[in-house]
Amino acid sequence: MTNALSILIAALLFPGGAFALTFGLALKGADRRLAARLQGRVGPPLAQPFFDLVKLGFKRMMAPTEAFEPMFFGAPLVGAAAMLIAIMLVPIAGVYAPAPVTGDLIVLIYLLAIPGIALMIAGSASGSPYGALGFSREMAMRIAYEGPIVLIAIAVALRVGLAEGSAPTFSLAGIVRYQHAHGMLLFDPLMWPAVVAFAFFYPANLGIVPFDIPEAETEVLEGPLLEYSGPALALFKMMSALKAVVVLGLGVALFMPLPLAGLAALAGWIVEMLALVLVGVTAVRVATGRMRIDQAFVFFLKWPLMLALLSLVVAAWSTMGGIP
Repeated sequence: MTNALSILIAALLFPGGAFALTFGLALKGADRRLAARLQGRVGPPLAQPFFDLVKLGFKRMMAPTEAFEPMFFGAPLVGAAAMLIAIMLVPIAGVYAPAPVTGDLIVLIYLLAIPGIALMIAGSASGSPYGALGFSREMAMRIAYEGPIVLIAIAVALRVGLAEGSAPTFSLAGIVRYQHAHGMLLFDPLMWPAVVAFAFFYPANLGIVPFDIPEAETEVLEGPLLEYSGPALALFKMMSALKAVVVLGLGVALFMPLPLAGLAALAGWIVEMLALVLVGVTAVRVATGRMRIDQAFVFFLKWPLMLALLSLVVAAWSTMGGIP
């Protein structure tokens, strides 16, 4: 009963549920405000994402005549639920560690695939030509960036597990413990290719410029989301906010967990997450333009995939005695 209660609290209150949603929306608000200031505009208030979510909750929810309604309305629900589960698997060093049976990097990568699949289902079920275009673009992007994140996860698992004299470890809690004992992987030269590859992965997974190709407002009018309104669209916004916390939290856990505890650890984690958003998301999307789908596809196969593969090879070689 106690275990069930702790899982329920983790899913609904902290680190998932209320905390993750509030923090994810706050990150989006900070992103929009800084982007506006960098462009010489006043920008919306920091709480604008919260206002948008409340407003959508009171709007009418409609579906196109051509839509297949069970899939059309089910897609955002599945996507948001997957992210609520995923956030429970992300450790916050010194504050929260997932249970050993659930804290699994492989499971988290599978869960991170669900929002993209939900968007593809939404686009195909809407009956809209813009939704169909968004579907095809999302599928191409997923093929491009899924390879690098899998190789990054394997490289980290090899580096941590074999360095400890055991099998590769896919436990995020174990990866965090290793870094507390031996230092952050961010400062490990053998992991630098994986760090750079992850720096390209997370804006693509979050659908940020220059990789916001499936939902490009100026081209396909938000693609899969064009026909959504009311609570259904609110669920997609919630899914996006939760996914931001999951993806950024994964990056912190893999490469830079702070050796702190208690409130100091939570404050440090929040600062790290905010820095990743403002530097790796806001500054990049303000300074760059959107890539074409063919450019993004070739870019990921040429650079992040090769960097992740290089890190995997070096990690395997080093832990087998090639490099101390």
